[in-house]
Amino acid sequence: MLKQVIAKIKNWSPAPEVHAHCDGPCGVYDPAAARITAEAVLSMTKKILALEVPDSSDAAATVAYQNTLSRFIAIKEEQAQKTKDDILILWTDYFKPVHLEKYPELHDTFWKAAKLCSACKVEVSLDHANELMDAVQKIHQMFWATKDRDVTYYKAS
Repeated sequence: MLKQVIAKIKNWSPAPEVHAHCDGPCGVYDPAAARITAEAVLSMTKKILALEVPDSSDAAATVAYQNTLSRFIAIKEEQAQKTKDDILILWTDYFKPVHLEKYPELHDTFWKAAKLCSACKVEVSLDHANELMDAVQKIHQMFWATKDRDVTYYKAS
């Protein structure tokens, strides 16, 4: 019964057709979020590599080590996924064919950056974490160039 009433209301007063060129108003995109999360991936990778394994006879130290290690890993993986989400949104929602004309390497840059995010989740590689930072910097430079703005790329650490 309710479905029939809703259908009649839709027929009497249909919603107007709308058009938009992107998911949000112009100007809401910014690669800064990807930089922050990629930097967290790099930081956690460094922290994981710097952890010292305690003597196996020290149960309390072993538990503390395992707790810290698991927390660092969880954060690294979460931040790598956030980086991937942020760059995929820029790639698929912000960049248009006109940008591809100016930056023919655009698709390859984003595809490789997304793959680096996955690699940083799967492994503990300082090289890949640094490569991810470089890829995000390249995306930053392309993005701001499309807006004819010179925005300094900086790292928090």
